[in-house]
Amino acid sequence: MISFRSTEIGLHRAGAELRQTVRSPREYLGHLTNPVFFLCAAAVQDSTIPGSPVDASGLVVAGGVASMLVLTALTWLPQQLSADREDGTLLRLRGLPGGVAAYVVCKTAMVTVFATFCALLMLAGGAFILGSGLPDTLGQWCTLGWVLLLGLMSLALIGAAIGAVLPNPRQAMAWVMIPVLGLLFVSGIFYPVTSMPSWLQTVGEVFPLKWIAQGVRSSMLPDSALVAETSQSWQHWETFGVLSAWIVAGLLLAPWLLLKSSRRESGSRLAARREVVGQRSY
Repeated sequence: MISFRSTEIGLHRAGAELRQTVRSPREYLGHLTNPVFFLCAAAVQDSTIPGSPVDASGLVVAGGVASMLVLTALTWLPQQLSADREDGTLLRLRGLPGGVAAYVVCKTAMVTVFATFCALLMLAGGAFILGSGLPDTLGQWCTLGWVLLLGLMSLALIGAAIGAVLPNPRQAMAWVMIPVLGLLFVSGIFYPVTSMPSWLQTVGEVFPLKWIAQGVRSSMLPDSALVAETSQSWQHWETFGVLSAWIVAGLLLAPWLLLKSSRRESGSRLAARREVVGQRSY
C-alpha cells in the first residue's frame, strides 16, 4: 500500500521531473497533438445529436476532454514505466523503503498535470473556437472537477499496472494503442453510446472512459441531450461508484505489479540489455 511518506516523496520527485520537462519543449509538445485532433473532429460535425437540438460537436468536445485523460494515462505512462524498467530505475528503487510506492505517486502526479493541461486546452478550444460552451453553474463546474479527478486517478493507476507488465518501451505503443482505440470506439466519444448494440454498450460500461465522458457531458451539455444517454440519465452515482472501484483496484494492483516487475530485474539482466543496445548502435 501507499503510505503518507511514500506520497510525500513521490510528489517531491514529480515536481523535479516536471521542471525538467518544462525545460524540454519536445517532451510536452507531443501532448498538444491530441487536443488538435479532437478539435478538428468536432469542427467537421454538421449535425445535431439524434432526438435533440444540441450540436453534435459538443458531444465530441466533451468526449475529447475525457479522452485526454485516457491518451495520457494509457499510452504515455506505460511507455515511461517500461523505459524506467529498461534503464534500471525500478531496480534502484527496489532497494529503497517505499521506493516503488513513491514512484507510483510520482507518475500519477505527472499524468495528472499533463492530462489536466490537455483537457483544459480542449475545453477552452471547444468553447472559444467552436462555441461548444463551458459549464454554466458552480454545480456543473464541481461535477466536471470530481469526474476528472476520479477519472485521472483511476486511469493513472491502470496505466501504471499496464506499464509494469509491458515487455519494453519499443513495444509499449503497439501493445496499448489498439485496446485504447477500441475503448474510444465503445465509449461514445464520437457519437452517442445509445447508437451502438447493447452488448457493446455493456462492454464500455465496464471501463472508466464511458463514465468519464458521460460525466463531462453532464457538466457541459443541457438536459435535452439526455436522449442520447443510457437510461436517459447522467448517472452520477454510477459514475462515482465505477471510478471509485477502479481506483481501489489500481491502488492494490499497481504497486504490487511494479514491485513484482522490479524483483525480476537484476544487475546482470540490465547489463545484458545495455550490451544488446550497444551492439545495435554500431
